Amino acid sequence: MVQSCDALAGGKCLPCEGGVPALSAAEATAQLAELPAWRLTHDGARIRRDWTLPDFRTAIKLLNNVAALAEREQHHPDLHVEGYRRAWIELTTHAIGGLSINDFILAAKIDRIAPS
Repeated sequence: MVQSCDALAGGKCLPCEGGVPALSAAEATAQLAELPAWRLTHDGARIRRDWTLPDFRTAIKLLNNVAALAEREQHHPDLHVEGYRRAWIELTTHAIGGLSINDFILAAKIDRIAPS
């Protein structure tokens, strides 16, 4: 069932040690409609959001804020900076080799703290 962006942002990531199926491509695509700044990558196994920020300091501040959020949620994204101001974040649930609802919860929370 697709959750709204507000419901996702109000959710909590739950530990995932595997043993559950990844979301199907149809489920991931439907849920992604609630998070328009994100896109599917890696054949539907990850979601990604990109930013071009004013400067390096702002890019690092974003990634530091996301890192702190990820620690609170115990769900850790891949964080990237390229050039001095391009940043992107990829989310996947490594234990299942694909997407889980945790990825969408964290994406919604990132959207709340990230510059538009």
